Amino acid sequence: MAGTSVQSAALADHQFLRGMPRDQLDRLATVATLISVPAGHRFFEAGGVPRKFWLIRAGQVALDCDAPGRRIVVETLGRGELIGLSWFLAPVPWQFGAVAVQPTEAFEFDAGVVRGYCDEDPAFGYQLTRRLLAAAAGRLQATRAKMLDLSVQLAARDS
Repeated sequence: MAGTSVQSAALADHQFLRGMPRDQLDRLATVATLISVPAGHRFFEAGGVPRKFWLIRAGQVALDCDAPGRRIVVETLGRGELIGLSWFLAPVPWQFGAVAVQPTEAFEFDAGVVRGYCDEDPAFGYQLTRRLLAAAAGRLQATRAKMLDLSVQLAARDS
């Protein structure tokens, strides 16, 4: 999982960061690394301590959680999406796990450094917070849809 440094122009093209002011992208680029991982690579497990987060450039990553006897995929993320929300609220642990379901290329960030940037620069923090809240809202909807789907499956099985 070797990484290469990132230019702010590459970040500006990412859907999650589109429209972010150039000086803020320049700041993010100082702690961004472009990584490539194979299918099956586990980014993190539920309950772990968030130290990094990722923006998917190519590939797909499944968000999952353990259930009795199996692992449930809550949502599959793709190009332009954020892997990980809990890093922003440290020391809140990861709520889900994340695993690459195909070879994936992503921008990787040091969560502690980025949180520090948010503390130092309220405008930067505001820009990231707006984007994180939008991602969180999408995750809540995906989780709700998965729960409804599972309840329908259980009801069908029990009838």
